Amino acid sequence: MSDLAWVPQSCTLPTEERPLRVAEWDALFAERLVAVTRSRPLTLRLALKDGPGVDDQVRDLAEREGGCCSFFTFAVTSGGDGIGLDISVDAGHAPVLAVLEAQAGEQVPQ
Repeated sequence: MSDLAWVPQSCTLPTEERPLRVAEWDALFAERLVAVTRSRPLTLRLALKDGPGVDDQVRDLAEREGGCCSFFTFAVTSGGDGIGLDISVDAGHAPVLAVLEAQAGEQVPQ
């Protein structure tokens, strides 16, 4: 996600902070992502490996992302040996979800 041209105007995160936030998502994907699925057309489901502090990390990142990009809705579920992160958008932001899905999909272990 190095090209940030896809970030919508409705994102209120300062421009200079956007690469850092993208790097946080990329690190989470690289370290914890197990699977990416579309549970509904406008909802992406990420399955993440659990570990010490991971639930708090995911919840914190989701809260901060929702604070600057109010078009996202996040739901975090914990249980068993994993964490589920559902990311939903409205129809107008479907392209943003598609970019996130593509980026996450590149990190899923084969």
